[in-house]
Amino acid sequence: MRCAVLLVLLVASASEALAAAPVARHGLSRPSCALGRPAPTAAASFRSSRAGVPEMVSLPAASAAALALRGGLAARTPDQLFNMLFLSLSAACAAVVFVAKQTQGPPDPDAPKATKEVRSLQLRFLLVFWMYKMADWLQGPYFYEVYASKMIGGAVMTTSEVAKFFLTGFSSTAIFGAIIGGMVDSLGRKRGSLAFALLYSLSALSTRANSLPLLYAGRVAGGLGTSLLFSAPEAWLVTEHTRAAFPSALLSQTFTLAYFGDSLVAIAAGQLAGVAAAMRGPVAPFELSVLFLAIGAAIAALTWRENKGGAVETTDASGKKSGGGNIVGEAVKAVMADRRVALVGAVQALFEGAMYIFVLQWPPALKAVLGDNVPFGKVFSCFMVACMIGSSTFGAAIRRVAPEDIMAWLLGLATLAMGAATFSCGGTLAPIIAAFFAFEACVGCYFPLIGTLRSK
Repeated sequence: MRCAVLLVLLVASASEALAAAPVARHGLSRPSCALGRPAPTAAASFRSSRAGVPEMVSLPAASAAALALRGGLAARTPDQLFNMLFLSLSAACAAVVFVAKQTQGPPDPDAPKATKEVRSLQLRFLLVFWMYKMADWLQGPYFYEVYASKMIGGAVMTTSEVAKFFLTGFSSTAIFGAIIGGMVDSLGRKRGSLAFALLYSLSALSTRANSLPLLYAGRVAGGLGTSLLFSAPEAWLVTEHTRAAFPSALLSQTFTLAYFGDSLVAIAAGQLAGVAAAMRGPVAPFELSVLFLAIGAAIAALTWRENKGGAVETTDASGKKSGGGNIVGEAVKAVMADRRVALVGAVQALFEGAMYIFVLQWPPALKAVLGDNVPFGKVFSCFMVACMIGSSTFGAAIRRVAPEDIMAWLLGLATLAMGAATFSCGGTLAPIIAAFFAFEACVGCYFPLIGTLRSK
C-alpha cells in the first residue's frame, strides 16, 4: 500500500512539473541574493571559444539570477526546481519503502484480525486525527513568512521579533503542558479535542491582525492547542480501545496507520499551503486550516462519546497510598533514579532544540538565496518526503542495528548536515538544500528511534 501511495504522489508531481508554464531563458523576475546581498546587475561567466580557450562574457541580470538559483541544478525557477526535487525524493522514498518491505518477515498468522467494531473505531479516530493534523501542518510552511510580513508601527518584523512569536507558542506549551493532561482526564477527552479545534482556530485567525497583543495572544492559544492535540485525541482512542477489550496489537496497528497517514497529510498540506498562499498571501494557509479544524471538530462532536480518566493511585513499600497527577515531581524522581533516563532526556532536548532552530531559520536561509518568492509550500512538501525516507530507513535498520548505535550515527549525520548548511550559506542553493534534506531525513528517523529508546 505504501508503494502505491508514493507512486501516486510521484505521478502527480510529474504532472505538475510538466504542466508548469514555459519559462523564458532571460525572463526571471525573482531576485537572487546571498545572505541578503542583492544580485549584481550583470555577471561574468565563462564559455569555451572555438579555439577551446575559455573567454569571459557578460550576462544580463536575469541570467545571473538564474545561475545563482540553479546552483548546479537543472530547474530554472524555484517552482520548477522544487517540483523536480519533490519528484526525485518521492522516487527515492518509494525505493526505500520497497526495500524496507522486502526485509520484513512473513506476517504472523496468529496476529488478531480487525473486526467491524475495531474498524469503526479506527475510522472515527483517524478522520478526526488527520483533519486536525492537516490543520496543524498547513500552518507550518508559512509560519515565518506570515509574521515576517507584518507591519507594526510602520516597521517590518525582524527575524528576532518573529523568533519571539515562535518562543511564545512553545513557552505556552511548556507552561501549561504539565497540567493539560490532568485537565483533559477530568473534564473529558472529547471536550479536550473540541477545545483544541477552538483554540487553534483562534490562533490561526489571529494572524490576520496587525496588533502585537492580538498576535501574541494567538500564539498563546496555539501553544495551548498544541498541548491538547498531543494528549486528548490519542487518550480518547486508548480509553475507547481498552473499554471495548480489543487486542492491544490492534491499537498499535491504529497508531501505525495514524502516523503513516500523517506523513502523507503533511506532504499534501505543503502543496495546499503553497496554492493558498499564491492566491491570498501567507495568511491564507492559516485561514484554510480553520476549515479542516471545523470538519474534524464536527466529526468528533457527532461520532465520539465522552470518556474521562481518573487519578492513578500508587502504593509504596510501606503501604502508603499517593494520588496520581504529580507529573513534574514523578519525572524528576525518574531522572534522578536512572542515569539512562537522564541521557535519553538530554539527547531529546538537544536534538529537538536544534530541530526547532532549524524550523525558524530555514525560511530566511532560502530567502537569502532565492529572494522573496520562495515556494514555501513546495519546499515543505519536499521536507516531509525526506522525513518519510528517514522513518522508512529506521524501519529497515532497527531489525539489524541496535537503537543506540543508530542514534549515534544519526546525531553525527545531523551535525554534518547542519554544519554543511552553515558553511554553504551565501553560496549556491544546491549544497544548502541537500544539507536541509539530509537533516529532515534525520528528523524522520529520530522520532521512531527516540520512542524506541524511551520504551527501553
